[in-house]
Amino acid sequence: MPRVAIPVTQITRAGVAAPTEVNGDATNNHQVNNNGRVVLLVRNAGTTVARTVTLRLPGMTDGQSVTPKTVSIPQSTSRYIGPFPTDAYGALLQVDVDNAELKLLALGV
Repeated sequence: MPRVAIPVTQITRAGVAAPTEVNGDATNNHQVNNNGRVVLLVRNAGTTVARTVTLRLPGMTDGQSVTPKTVSIPQSTSRYIGPFPTDAYGALLQVDVDNAELKLLALGV
């Protein structure tokens, strides 16, 4: 199946309503349209263990895949992650989660 899209909510000076979180999908994972000014808000809704979000880097160095960036999200907390330069992360950011307890939002400025 294709990756699950995380819509980007553009932040404005006039203000915007809080977007609805996307539930983590550890089977299909996620993707976000990335213009280099996107920030993810990742919340671990679980109360027992830290969870991991993985950001895929599409490039190659000397024919080798670039190691993805991983971020640990402690139990019952949230982390803002980003922005993601398009030259490193691409125009379509690939986001993997290790569990459905992770809830995701994408914010653009």
